[in-house]
Amino acid sequence: MTRERAKQLAEALVGRMTPEEKASQLRFDAPAIDRLGIPAYNWWNEALHGVARGGTATSFPQAIGMAAMFDDELLFRIGTAIGDEARARYNALSREGDRDIYHGLTMWSPNVTLFRDPRWGRGQETYGEDPYLTARLGTAFVRALQGDGETLKTAACAKHFAVHSGPEALRHSFNAHASEKDLAETYLPAFRALVQDAGVEAVMGAYNRLDDEPCCASRKLMGLLRGDWGFEGHFVSDCWAIRDFHENHKVTAAPVESVQLALRSGCDLNCGCTYEHIMHALELGMISEEDITRSAVRVFTTRFRLGLLGDEGSEYDAVPYTVVECDEHLALAKKAALESCVLLKNDGILPLDAATCGTVGVIGPNANSRRALIGNYHGTASRYVTVLEGIQDLTAGRCRILYSEGCSLWADRVEPLALANDRLTEAVTVAKASDTVILVLGLDETLEGEEGDTGNSYSSGDKTDLLLPEPQRLLLERVLAVGKPTVLVLMAGSAMDVSAAEKNAGAVLLSWYPGAGGGRAVAELLFGVESPSGKLPVTFYRNEALAELPAFTDYSMAGRTYRYYPGEPLYPFGYGLTYGDCRVTAVSADREKALVTARNDGARDTEDVIELYLRDEESPFAPPNPILCGFRRIRLAAGEEKSFPVPIDPAAFTVVTDAGERIPGSGHWTLYAGFGGPDKRTGALTGHEARTARISG
Repeated sequence: MTRERAKQLAEALVGRMTPEEKASQLRFDAPAIDRLGIPAYNWWNEALHGVARGGTATSFPQAIGMAAMFDDELLFRIGTAIGDEARARYNALSREGDRDIYHGLTMWSPNVTLFRDPRWGRGQETYGEDPYLTARLGTAFVRALQGDGETLKTAACAKHFAVHSGPEALRHSFNAHASEKDLAETYLPAFRALVQDAGVEAVMGAYNRLDDEPCCASRKLMGLLRGDWGFEGHFVSDCWAIRDFHENHKVTAAPVESVQLALRSGCDLNCGCTYEHIMHALELGMISEEDITRSAVRVFTTRFRLGLLGDEGSEYDAVPYTVVECDEHLALAKKAALESCVLLKNDGILPLDAATCGTVGVIGPNANSRRALIGNYHGTASRYVTVLEGIQDLTAGRCRILYSEGCSLWADRVEPLALANDRLTEAVTVAKASDTVILVLGLDETLEGEEGDTGNSYSSGDKTDLLLPEPQRLLLERVLAVGKPTVLVLMAGSAMDVSAAEKNAGAVLLSWYPGAGGGRAVAELLFGVESPSGKLPVTFYRNEALAELPAFTDYSMAGRTYRYYPGEPLYPFGYGLTYGDCRVTAVSADREKALVTARNDGARDTEDVIELYLRDEESPFAPPNPILCGFRRIRLAAGEEKSFPVPIDPAAFTVVTDAGERIPGSGHWTLYAGFGGPDKRTGALTGHEARTARISG
């Protein structure tokens, strides 16, 4: 159904409603209007890395892990699977009259906020720190969720609009400031791409203010969205964000004033309770019935586009419940986990050989943790496979596996009645009895996440530093001191300083939060069934670099992310090793694409990612470091050489002025093509320097 047709139907239906009925439909928990045959509908559902919070669904790697795949084609397949499962669940549950929260078809995903600061707890929900990567992946995900049918399969939502990335503790009252250049160059491109290129059906406003205006009622942001970008879908507030207008931002004095500001600014749907005051605002003359009607038409246009109202239905009504956690989707989740893991260091210890490795000690608080598999905004899986279980299953009958929890994830003891470090001696004993040690450390959603979701020493979901929790640092030190060949598996959703492991462990494998069955994928990578091929979508800084970065509350991009950071990171953006030995042997390029010839000189077949970076050599408005402008995931057999065309982002040949105007670049560019970014240590990190090409015009 075209938007025009859906809007016509919405206008006709809304025209039959009373003001009270129209107002009731602008809450996320919209009640039924029986006299018009309109069923109740709850707009709140989540699909960040699988249908979330509503019951059983396939569990994919956390969004930051899927970003590390550098594979928009696979992400499209994942989004398609998630959309199918959302439809299947809606079809089945609504037939039973179940219209509860998390059971609808309006999916409040993806989160295309830029991961600008490594302390932000919700960075795990994003596609990383690069605007181009975020836009490209977000576009693929939205197109997949929404489908290509006559009706929408689901309605995707771009969030959180805009300039929103912590601190979590301040988000309900914080006033962000960003220059016009940083807005146009960094914070807004992904949102614009999702609106103009992907046709996203909804946009969610952020909690904070931007330049003194609440983002859910910002004239500037709404002007860009509905004016310059031509957005025609509906706008939804973040949950209870409109209440923040009067309770925290203090830009209004009462709920009716917040209703007036939000509704007249163009916020159509309220996740929260403030729009319960709409009729009071109408009675006081603070809003008009036309204000209510405008938003009601927008939200009902979406419901008609989904085929949820009227007699036409949807071609997706026949999607059966049996697609939920079907074999195809589980296999897709495993493939995503394999592609997402990033090999950060390998002195030759990996891959392990189950037939010859003897006794393997698996140690650490995340080794047998289900919570460390799933990240936040997750669904419920019917089966979980931890890293320990994956290793046990893969090596069964071939080597002995010893296990110790080693320590609590963050507390100084596992058992409350025990002395501090009550698992440490056991861990050292296991390490001494083992031929090889696999140490599984990191975080989970209780240590990094959303404000209100966490506790202990972390700040409302954000990290206070980049270090492992103190008990894990002690465990790492003691286990490494045993002197056995040791592999660190890091499970986290953000940059961590693991300098001790980089210096003293044989290998470091970053698994992110790999999904409910992710332990299988981690085991297969450790034991060489598959080769790691993920790449970092964020910079891994050293902890002391926090003193060099701008303050967490400073939204200036100067000095942060790989495009502007002047220092030497622990691991740079775009970095990741494989078990192969891939190198770029030749590159030629024009303004549209590069032709990259690559060869695998290793003895192992592997996937890898060709990355293109562009530097404007003369424009004063260009970022100081080369920017990602293209990528392509490839597969090369051992000894194989092959050429691959890689499209180049046209926007890379432009720059953004201080006034926020995007203009042509200098006409003199250097293109870098390699299997990592053109970090000054690229040769030392990968063993191969990137090939370059000059582009003029």
